[in-house]
Amino acid sequence: MSMPSRLFQLLVLTLLAGTAPLGHGAAPQRVKATLVAADASVQPGRPLTVALRLVHDPHWHTYWLNPGTGLPTTLAWKLPPGWTAGEIQWPAPIVLRDKPGNIVGQGYEGEILLPVTLTPPATLAAGGTVELAARADWLMCEEICVPGGADVGLTLPVRAEAPAPDPAWGEKIRSTLDRLPRTDPAWKASAERRGAEIILTLTPTGGRTSPAHVPEGLRFFGADGLIVYDVPQTVTPDGRGGFILALKVDTSAPADAKRLVGVVTAKNGWRADGTLPGLAVAAEIAAGGGVGGAPSAAKIPAKGGSAAAAGGSLLGTLALAFIGGLILNLMPCVFPVLGIKVLGFVGQAGQERGKIVAHGLVFTGGVLLSFWSLATVLAVLRAGGDQLGWGFQLQSAPFVYALAVLLLVFGMNMSGVFEFGLAATSVGGELQMKSGYAGSFFTGILATVVATPCSAPFLAPALGAALAVPPLQSFALFTSIGVGLSTPYLLLSIFPDLVKLLPRPGAWMETFKQFMAFPLYATVGYLVWVLAAQTSEEGFLNLLISLVLIALGVWFYGRWNAPGAKPARARFGMVALLVCGALGLWLGWPRAAVAGGTGPGAVPAITWEPWSPEAVAKLRVEGRTIYVDFTARWCATCQTNKKLVFGSDEVLRTFAEKKIATLRADWTNKDPRITAELAAYQRSAVPFNLLWKPGQEKPVELPEILTPGIVLEAVRGK
Repeated sequence: MSMPSRLFQLLVLTLLAGTAPLGHGAAPQRVKATLVAADASVQPGRPLTVALRLVHDPHWHTYWLNPGTGLPTTLAWKLPPGWTAGEIQWPAPIVLRDKPGNIVGQGYEGEILLPVTLTPPATLAAGGTVELAARADWLMCEEICVPGGADVGLTLPVRAEAPAPDPAWGEKIRSTLDRLPRTDPAWKASAERRGAEIILTLTPTGGRTSPAHVPEGLRFFGADGLIVYDVPQTVTPDGRGGFILALKVDTSAPADAKRLVGVVTAKNGWRADGTLPGLAVAAEIAAGGGVGGAPSAAKIPAKGGSAAAAGGSLLGTLALAFIGGLILNLMPCVFPVLGIKVLGFVGQAGQERGKIVAHGLVFTGGVLLSFWSLATVLAVLRAGGDQLGWGFQLQSAPFVYALAVLLLVFGMNMSGVFEFGLAATSVGGELQMKSGYAGSFFTGILATVVATPCSAPFLAPALGAALAVPPLQSFALFTSIGVGLSTPYLLLSIFPDLVKLLPRPGAWMETFKQFMAFPLYATVGYLVWVLAAQTSEEGFLNLLISLVLIALGVWFYGRWNAPGAKPARARFGMVALLVCGALGLWLGWPRAAVAGGTGPGAVPAITWEPWSPEAVAKLRVEGRTIYVDFTARWCATCQTNKKLVFGSDEVLRTFAEKKIATLRADWTNKDPRITAELAAYQRSAVPFNLLWKPGQEKPVELPEILTPGIVLEAVRGK
């Protein structure tokens, strides 16, 4: 890493580290755990049901198989040789809410039994006893969330005769087993995908239109994250004794999911005796209609052929593409940019009709040229064998970064931080005032560029066809999309009566202009989120700092280069903009990863491997020195430590010379194994660093705040 980059990062991280909490000690247990058995003894070869009993303090909860948020409870068994353990059998969950009533997860409160089937070996000798043990870990939450865990176990006698039920827990465990979610022959489940929703239909079998027992208060709990857990679910009776549930699909779920798996709970149970609180669902998902009120997605041939759409013709697909382009005007990616165009029309309301029409036509030309350019690039790349999808340009980290910078500067201009003198009120030095048509043309191009992240849900049929049909038809489809996107503004410019409906220019325009900056900032946030998945951890931090530097440069420009400023003051503002902007772009521009050098004098790179107890054990057997970094991205002190220690060439060379293995335990997301390891050292927070040396039974525990000297002394010491 270069010295300026390191200094900028250390400056920011050191300030943040001052507020980072350092913690020791175990958190109080708000959940009590014990292991109980259904039978009073064990019989060789006969499965035994045991249960993890969790008793929660009032208002505290733990989580189900699919927690929604949080972590599910886990069991790590320590059984005698020959024994096997099944998975946890999860009772029907409940919706977990915070004090304001917001849904925060799916899980359990009060007392709950989590059954597990253990199977002893058939060769188990009768007459003795057996010890069954496990490590239970969970996340317990009220207003805060705290990792919890306990070592649980029980001792049972081994008998040859059939065991008797445990007098304390036998009946309770069997009652829990009877009430576990399961399918019921009295009910049939079917699922259909309709755009952003899955429609789950539950139908009583046997042709019943009025079942003797009517379930109430239905709620679906998805077992695999396909369904959004924290939004209301619409439940509608189907008029024949069944129910229709509209379930929102999680945006991060696979688009080609084939099965809907989960549990539908009923407050009064699915049976009259209340023995089935949760109905298990495992239904194949059939293809359905479109998104909400938008046109339904038509089937598109994968290779060649004509474009199939509504009505099965190219004409139908063109119409669908036009409608999709119209809908794009309402999308959050497009609306901020087009809001500027509306301001332009308001400002032109007093001009001649011909000029207003010309601006609308030029704006449309910018949109169409952009779509034609994309169609050309797609055609050329596809001819070369590349398989591309819509929005492919957003797969390029430099492109996304440049777009984020452009929109950030654009937003700051709208917020009134700076003005390009009296020469522009849109984007670019003289695009709007001196060359107003250029401003309209540029706005059309920018609208197309930022439209791509929002277009897929509404343009899937047309875009799918455009990527499959011959080039000429593809150009026609892209043209239809572009015309749809620009039509409202073209109509606004052609028909004077519509333009006259717009309010006259006035002081309100500045307020509206500043308000419209916030959707732009939201779009920058979205693009930064995209970049987080396209860059390394260090690269992402660099680009965040770079955006701050660019914003600082823009502020310098606006503060010292305001209209009417003296030449010397204006020059300072311009120089400050160029320096901060150039430094920011240099720091944040996404670069390909560079491996450590191998030539003479080159500084070797550190390669971090994922931490696990197995990895530590394996490396210790090999006689390696091991450095373990327990860290998290949200821990500012951790980031400061890494920049200070592993930004040192001496540390890097020493680690390479001694062939020190480096393991990273990333606690950014809760990990029960990392939590348990921290607890073993009486720690409940990060940073925490360990150094294992060959031949030593215990590792060296390093302090929270590290320097290169501290680490080198630990490595070189005896």
